[in-house]
Amino acid sequence: MFSVRIQRCSGPIRLLVLIVICGTLISDTESSDYSEVLPDSFPSAPAEPLPEFQVEPEDAFIVKNRPVKLSCKAAPATQIYFKCNGEWVNQNDHVTKESLDQMTGLVMREVDISVSRTQVEELFGLEDYWCQCVAWSSAGTTKSRRAYVRISYLRKNFEQEPLGREVRLDQEVLLQCRPPEGIPPAEVDWLKNEELIDPSQDSNFLMTVDHDLIIKQARLSDTANYTCVARNVVAKRRSSTATLIVYVSGGWSSWTEWSECNAKCGRGWQRRTRSCTNPAPLNGGAFCEGPPFQRVTCTTLCPVDGGWTEWSKWSACGTECTHWRSRECQAPAPRNGGRHCVGSMMESKNCTEGLCVRTLGAGSSVAVYAGLVGALLLCVLLVLCVGVLAYRRHCRHLHGDITDSSSALTAAFHPGNYKPPRQDNPHLLHPSMPPDLTATAGTIRGPLYSLQQSTLDSPHKIPMTTSPLLDPMPTLKIKLYNSSTMSSLELPSSGGGGSDGEIMSLKMVGTMGGMRGGGDHYGHTLPREPGHSASATLGCLGGRLTIPNTGVSLLVPPGTIPQGKFYEMYLIINKWEKTTLPSEGSQTVLSPVVSCGPSGMVLGRPVVLTLPHCALLDSPDWSLTLKSQSHQGAWEEVLTVGEESLSTPCYLQLEEQSCHVLMEQLGTYGLVGQSAPPHPACKRLQLALFAPRAPCLSLDYSLRVYCIQDTPHALKEVLEVERSLGGVLLEDPKPLLFKDSYHNLRLSIHDIPHSHWRSKLLAKYQEIPFYHIWSGSQRPLHCTFSLERGSLAVSQLTCKICVRQVEGEGQIFQLHTDIQETLPPHSPLPSGSTCLPSSQVGSYAFRLPASIRQKICASLDAPSARGCDWRLLAHSLGFDRYLNYFATKPSPTGVLLDLWEACHQGDADLVSLATALEDMGKSEVLVVMTTDGDC
Repeated sequence: MFSVRIQRCSGPIRLLVLIVICGTLISDTESSDYSEVLPDSFPSAPAEPLPEFQVEPEDAFIVKNRPVKLSCKAAPATQIYFKCNGEWVNQNDHVTKESLDQMTGLVMREVDISVSRTQVEELFGLEDYWCQCVAWSSAGTTKSRRAYVRISYLRKNFEQEPLGREVRLDQEVLLQCRPPEGIPPAEVDWLKNEELIDPSQDSNFLMTVDHDLIIKQARLSDTANYTCVARNVVAKRRSSTATLIVYVSGGWSSWTEWSECNAKCGRGWQRRTRSCTNPAPLNGGAFCEGPPFQRVTCTTLCPVDGGWTEWSKWSACGTECTHWRSRECQAPAPRNGGRHCVGSMMESKNCTEGLCVRTLGAGSSVAVYAGLVGALLLCVLLVLCVGVLAYRRHCRHLHGDITDSSSALTAAFHPGNYKPPRQDNPHLLHPSMPPDLTATAGTIRGPLYSLQQSTLDSPHKIPMTTSPLLDPMPTLKIKLYNSSTMSSLELPSSGGGGSDGEIMSLKMVGTMGGMRGGGDHYGHTLPREPGHSASATLGCLGGRLTIPNTGVSLLVPPGTIPQGKFYEMYLIINKWEKTTLPSEGSQTVLSPVVSCGPSGMVLGRPVVLTLPHCALLDSPDWSLTLKSQSHQGAWEEVLTVGEESLSTPCYLQLEEQSCHVLMEQLGTYGLVGQSAPPHPACKRLQLALFAPRAPCLSLDYSLRVYCIQDTPHALKEVLEVERSLGGVLLEDPKPLLFKDSYHNLRLSIHDIPHSHWRSKLLAKYQEIPFYHIWSGSQRPLHCTFSLERGSLAVSQLTCKICVRQVEGEGQIFQLHTDIQETLPPHSPLPSGSTCLPSSQVGSYAFRLPASIRQKICASLDAPSARGCDWRLLAHSLGFDRYLNYFATKPSPTGVLLDLWEACHQGDADLVSLATALEDMGKSEVLVVMTTDGDC
């Protein structure tokens, strides 16, 4: 019996030793008794395969001084080593990991090495630095692929940079770019006004394999600054900016009809015109060639007035003792619009010089009696008319008082007397009332008279004719326009004491609209309530109307109103219950509905209307639309954000909590929106918790939670409602995001101390329907939690109120209050001393002085091939969403500065504007701002 001890060795070697030992044992016992049992030979162990690489080293780039790591993995493998540039890497530089493959039972080895920048730089020759793995097994060796290690870099200078161009509309444009040399080769992107161009999103752009940018058909929106950006693992390089200007050459419109001949008699001229507006030249495009008008000669037939012929001879004396003679209008006959003859065609007289006496027959007697009856009826009719007039005069003395001279003007100068206005008469004129603009159109000329003062009038009445407004009477001329917002009063230019220019006034008496009775006004008579309106008389210097604590304002830039004219302008937030809201279908109202006027006035430049909104703009899930209300009350779409065109009359600048509308027509406006698929949009809401302010003297106690839009106006309205109910806000409103998911808003109360309080609610929670909140057309929505305390001695109340949208976000109110104490008033709105004034007139309304404004406009209005003009200013200020609107204005820079004034109301710091100009390199304007302004 043999005893063999095999020391620890590898698998293949151990197997080989066993085979040798077994062979020896078999040979030694061939003559044994077991020779007949053992077979002649034993099966051999399977041969080990060659190593197979599962991971091979890959090409790498050394960035700056950071070394790279090369890895390889093989199985089965007894050893793995790296060879770099034909030399074996030191064994100490290898990091080896050994594991056993659970599937095959083979030994797997993984080896890593690091290659530094110094090793690569020490290599001389044309060949790059390379490394490969060599793996061993009992069956032999296997080599991996070569991995090349290179030092990465990117040169600073572009081989070719894009160049600015001016191209016509619809022309193909090629912008070339050759990136700097680098390893690895640089990838190229194109920027348009600092935004990445994605040809997959805009098929009008195409990028070639040579990194050139092709614009298939140049559009006006393609007017921008283009930059070529090259980047690799080392660095990122930007080319110089190339300004592309897409211009539109002007085209003539159709000819107008020929005008009438300018000569009323004889030879004259006829004229027709055309304008260079089809299209109008833009961005330096060529003006139309040819004359804008044509003139031809014309001949107008002169009018001939008619003339009488000579009288004919007298006729024979007839039975009526008269004879006749006649004449005709034929000397000459009237023609070509001439006047007809004046006078009678026939003449008669007694031919017997009174000697002939006519007898009256039966027929004549009937005619006489008929005439007498007719005269009698006429007298009766006149008596009735006089009686009716006297009765109406008597009633007017009893009930009709004219408040002042302007009421006499607006009431078509009805006679009457002056009496101080009564407070209980809702139709009398009051300085705080808005203009009643429902007066019938008409023109009254000539002297004005009033009835003499009646002896029944009280002594304090003053005759209307003594009013200084009506002196001098004969030269006064009044025009009443049937417009929703404007009337005109023209004063005589001659005479002493006349004012310079024409004063537009809106102070019309409100009784005229009320006397008509019935009918929809649709904003013609706008109720003006304190805290929800603002008005001021503005002239050519402009101004600003602001409704405090609402976020609503109207900026009227200088030059909007013509020189010498003054308008009483107003700004009103319409009550929800008194207006038709602009939302329809799945749309939601996002802003208050605001009326500004007078809507009939012609604006010399756009005004800026600022509206707060409650849309969450963090993600592009909204389709926003600005709507305007017509005089008939119907809502019409003015613009949809992102779908503007050259015919769009407005520009909408969106901010996080408000929007600014540049418009050239005043009226009633509102912002609506709806979700843009596939994602639902979110509205910003406020949750306000109110409780009774006075101490609670009964067992019942109530808490009210309002769910309102996140706008200052909505919160102000709720505070006014609760103030009238005796409620007080317990804490600052909490924000809530309400998603367009058709889920209701759920409110519930928790953690009530049941030992002292109980809830009167029959259900565990209350819900506000989704549509009531999403539509935005409901009055301020709230839920009331009615509680009852166990006894009058209980004064402390502690509980939680949870408000959340089903499957959405929520908020929790932690309440702890003493109900037997008078709660102090709490309002998150600024006090009256800190809020902005409701109206600012002239230069006080603007942060930017007029001198600086003129310098900036003169410097930036003219287009620049380098792009350093008003377009770059619009980009710096964030007003570049639709530049074509500004391009159509006589002074694009001036409109941009107006928008800047509106966006920075209350915090307009010239430093931000100066920084934008400094980045543009406008040092000459900065000198003026430093000298004239307070920047």
